[in-house]
Amino acid sequence: MRFVSRATLSALLILILMTLPGGAFARKKGKVSQKARAAAEQADPSASAPDKVLFDRAEKASKKGHHEMARLTLQTLINTYPDSEYLAKAKLAIADSFFKEGGSANLTQAASGYKDFIVFFPFLQEASYAQLQVAMVHYKQLDKPDRDRTHAKAAEAELQEFLQKYPDDPLAAQAEQRLREVQEVLAEGDYRIGYFYYVKGKFAYRAAAARLMALTNRYPLYSHSDHALWMLGTIFEQGERKDLAGAFYARIVRNYPLSPMSPEAKKKLTALRVPIPQPDPVALARMQQDQAIPRKKPGMLHKSTGLFRTGPDVQMAARVGKPNLEPESVSPGTDILTPGGTQSVGGPGGATNAVVATVTPGATTTKNADSDSGAATEPPPAPAAEPPANKPAGDPPATSAEPAAETSAAPVQTDSAAAPAEKSAAAANAPAETATPGDAKPGEKKNQKESSSKKKKGLRKIIPF
Repeated sequence: MRFVSRATLSALLILILMTLPGGAFARKKGKVSQKARAAAEQADPSASAPDKVLFDRAEKASKKGHHEMARLTLQTLINTYPDSEYLAKAKLAIADSFFKEGGSANLTQAASGYKDFIVFFPFLQEASYAQLQVAMVHYKQLDKPDRDRTHAKAAEAELQEFLQKYPDDPLAAQAEQRLREVQEVLAEGDYRIGYFYYVKGKFAYRAAAARLMALTNRYPLYSHSDHALWMLGTIFEQGERKDLAGAFYARIVRNYPLSPMSPEAKKKLTALRVPIPQPDPVALARMQQDQAIPRKKPGMLHKSTGLFRTGPDVQMAARVGKPNLEPESVSPGTDILTPGGTQSVGGPGGATNAVVATVTPGATTTKNADSDSGAATEPPPAPAAEPPANKPAGDPPATSAEPAAETSAAPVQTDSAAAPAEKSAAAANAPAETATPGDAKPGEKKNQKESSSKKKKGLRKIIPF
């Protein structure tokens, strides 16, 4: 009886299951998933937004290195949903994809994209990031100090603009360090040029002083500014300008107290009978803090592979101190060692006047090779042209219609050393020749008849009648 009841219950259960409509469990499961999806949408309304889906898909492609696919997806988002909240992020992400991909052409596209973002979205928080990225585009293309300075100048200008527009931005510290490194490269290029002229001797001291003075005034954080000041002091000391030489030696003691050139500068000041200044406490603290920062010393491998590196070495750049934020001013050519004016050579921390002579553009002087007075000398008068050797004295003057063959048959003997200006002057003084009817020579008439007969023969070939 117990066995029958169990079998009956099993059969009834199977019958009930068979009578139920098919897919009821599936529909019930589907209802549960729809409820879960609705709850998820209420928690995050943008989870099912198509523009959000496109943006996430582009981000994943960019992380995998598929930058072109990411840009196509982002461009689709911009064209399809122009009012999307992800429009600004999509434009910035396109510029970032060009920057990450690298290469000269892609970096140019990245800089253009960042600048467009700054123009269209200047009040967003990402505008400061875009400005820094424009500078980093040029920073990644920096050349060595003795090569092209185009990207270095552009990076300096963009970083200065960032620090002036966003001084309190979280990225300001990074921008300051990049600016120190860029200015280290620019200063190193000027230092090498100044040193090149310095070692050539006193005949090239003016060119060396011009480069080194501009370098020390503009880039005080440069790692070899103390050496540049020492060379300037030597130049003016040998030029019998002891006062200016003392000013440069004093700047070494005052602004670079921990420099190895400071003891030598004190000896020079003592010999010149110039008072030795006290070290600047701000400069002393800066140098102490900068020297406490560990730096990687270049090894043998680093030095040996320097010729194969395209970028500059910025390991010696300063890590502490405010870089120069003033744009470089373009000034006319000056001669530092010639009397005639004044220029401040004291730099930061003290000003001293040096004599300067400004060269006015366009003012030129012509010097005679045999005199040192500098006065212009007139050229010697042109020699008179000799008459033709084969031409009779009684012949009339040649007409302007005389053929070239006749002229070449009777060459005129002139001085081969005469200048073109002398020939033109002699031609200007000669009497004007006028053609008179009937003055043609027999040879000229014969040539004219031959040319006319040739023309007739040519016309007969074209028109036979």
